[in-house]
Amino acid sequence: MGIAPSIPRRKTKPCRVGPVTMGNGHPVVVQSMITEETRNVDACVEQIIALHRVGSEIVRVTTPTLGEAQCLEEIKAKVAERYQDVPMTADVHHQGSAIAVEAAKYVDEIRVNPGLFVFKRHGSRVSGLDIRGRQEEKGVEELRAEMAYDSAEWKEEIEAIEESFVPVIEACKARDRAMRVGVNHGSLSERLLVTYGDTPEGLVESAMEYLRLCEKHGYFNLNISAKASRVPVMVAANRLMAARLDEAGMNYPLHLGVTEAGDGQYARIKSTAGIATLLMEGIGDTIRVSLAEDPVNEIPVCYEILQSLGLRKTQVEYIACPSCGRTKFDLPTVLNEVRSATRHLVGLDIAVMGCIVNGPGEMADADYGYVGAAGGKITLYRKRDIVKNGIPQEQGVEELVGLLRADGVWKDPA
Repeated sequence: MGIAPSIPRRKTKPCRVGPVTMGNGHPVVVQSMITEETRNVDACVEQIIALHRVGSEIVRVTTPTLGEAQCLEEIKAKVAERYQDVPMTADVHHQGSAIAVEAAKYVDEIRVNPGLFVFKRHGSRVSGLDIRGRQEEKGVEELRAEMAYDSAEWKEEIEAIEESFVPVIEACKARDRAMRVGVNHGSLSERLLVTYGDTPEGLVESAMEYLRLCEKHGYFNLNISAKASRVPVMVAANRLMAARLDEAGMNYPLHLGVTEAGDGQYARIKSTAGIATLLMEGIGDTIRVSLAEDPVNEIPVCYEILQSLGLRKTQVEYIACPSCGRTKFDLPTVLNEVRSATRHLVGLDIAVMGCIVNGPGEMADADYGYVGAAGGKITLYRKRDIVKNGIPQEQGVEELVGLLRADGVWKDPA
């Protein structure tokens, strides 16, 4: 399973999450997140194993308190004992410093959300409630000027973040852990909302603040996400993020996802619209499709997005016409018969076309073609060349399998 040459990828540094590497020319990594409560260790273990078995190469676990962070040791050990080592990410939010330092003892990656990464403030340092109160008192424009990027107050805030964040950086460095700086549109800090408004620029600056601190302290095993529940915001934020990172020489990998997409068909389409748009532009090194369903359902969507763009080859690619009055057989039935016989031959492109009018031309990129002909017959193609014609329809699938065997590309299903 490799990267197709047809989509030039954004050049990035590598980020290592345990044995998995994202960016720097590696295949786009698929990941998901369990939904079990972290203190329910055995349920977490089973869900992590289930996700990895269906193709989630990294699995994220929520870690809201120190108690949950301590559970990660047992979870990680039991997954390895019952199955194998699985790359794991601890999702750290509030009161982040102590929790992240503890989680870094056990898992391969720490995810921090700059908008929710709480730190202690001392003396005159200002809280979010203070900002809202002053915004009501002074108005947005005056407060924006007061909290300008080069103001003393802004610098004081950054110093306070650094004080809380450095222990996390050092813990990740000491244990060779990765970090995802994951910014969400719905959880920007009050300071950035006041300064940038509810915009992609705020998402980008929120991440950049933390990246600057990481680099200042010699830590570079990083990836970044900028997620939103609205596709246009998510796309704009990641385009801007990629541009700003590259301009600053911080060409870290990007994790793509449309957060809170919902469930069902619309959630899948919504996620695909955002993720695929960016991947087509060469942006994105790891993805998650967030569904309000069993997370196992997320993985096929991820791989089908990647397969459709030629970025991963994880299944047979079937090229089939939509059928029309010229079709010489029941195309949906025949397509299912061909798929049932050949779906295990990962790497092949197989076309099932209803007639010889447009079929041979439209399936020209396929490795093999199964094309309807007059009189209830089938014609088999290898690439653009006819291999055998006049095959009775009822023998078509059998003859296709015979051709694959003769060409040495057949293998028996597992």
